[in-house]
This record gives sequence, C-alpha cells and structure tokens, in this order.
Amino acid sequence: MSLWKKVHLKVILLGNSGVGKSSFMNQYVNHRFTNMYRATIGADFLTKEVNVDERNVVLQIWDTAGTERFQSLGVALYRGADCCLLMFDVTSAASFQALDTWKKEFAIQADPVEPDKFPFVVIGNKTDLDHREVSMRQAQDWCRQNNALYFEASAKEAINVEKAFQGAVRVSLQYHKDNKMDMPSEHFQLTSDQTSQASSSKCTC
Repeated sequence: MSLWKKVHLKVILLGNSGVGKSSFMNQYVNHRFTNMYRATIGADFLTKEVNVDERNVVLQIWDTAGTERFQSLGVALYRGADCCLLMFDVTSAASFQALDTWKKEFAIQADPVEPDKFPFVVIGNKTDLDHREVSMRQAQDWCRQNNALYFEASAKEAINVEKAFQGAVRVSLQYHKDNKMDMPSEHFQLTSDQTSQASSSKCTC
C-alpha cells in the first residue's frame, strides 16, 4: 500500500479595489487576461496544483474584495492562511499607501501563530502601464521594513506572475518549517490494485 501526500496551502490576495487581484489570479491559474473590469463580490477562489522545489503543493488562492463593506468577511476568510499576498498598482500611490492598513487588518483578523514571522509577499502590479506613481525603490524599502518579498509584475503581460506565487509557496513552506508546524495536507491511500491501474493509465490531456 502506498501513500501519496500533497501539501495544501491557502494564500490570500489583499489590496485596494482595482489593483488587479482577480486578473493576477486568473492569469496564474487559467493563463487568461481580460480588460473587462468586474469587481469581486465578497471573495472568490481558485486552486492550482504545482511542484516547487520537488514538493507537490495544492494552492488555494483567495481573491478578496478590496472594499470596506466586505471587510467583515475577514475573520472567516483569513483564518488558516499560510501566506498573504499584498497587491498595489504601481500607477496609484494611494493603493501603495494602503498596504499598511491591509497588513494590519490581516494580522488582526487572521491572528497568526507568529505574527512577526508570518510570510507576506508584496506585488507591484501593472508595470506595463506608463506614468507610475510608485518607484521600485519605494516598494523595496517598504518590504525591507516589513520583512516581505517584493515582485514587480504585470497580470496583462504575464510578467513575474509565476515567480510571485512560487515565492509565496517557498516562504509558506519555510514558515511552517521554522515554527515546527504541521503542514496542511491531504492523504490518499491506494491499494496495490489501484496503484497498478494508476501506473498503467496514460494522461490524454
């Protein structure tokens, strides 16, 4: 009898409305981008199975509404998160300045075990646009002060989308390891017959 184990990680996307959270998530999971803007109502999520550093990981990515009237959903959504992705629009100084508020809100609602060590990844989105209001140096300085990874990205051009999520997986796994926390996982037990059948089957995708 063999045992297959997959690590399950829950990541939360936070940031002001319109910074591109939904587009970023859809570009990563479905490799699609649309210029049609549709505000997220409450929250939405997608899953994707990936292999990072020889670890099989199932990502559950939660895209949250960036408006105050939905912040009451925070406790239910944020609890159990393994990483928080904070997003801003490089052409909007206001969305960058809001990162402090979003980070504090997450810390209060999620109540992580080690709040000072909890993994945050900051994404400066929409680098494909001109007239940026937030420089790379400003963002990097904020991330150094807040112990967060930083990625400049474009959901539209699929720039650094994959790298940002890979970074989120790595810091999440390291966070669990450093704090000697059990990895959230799902186990699948296969009988010898099922194992034989699985190994003989071929993927048609």
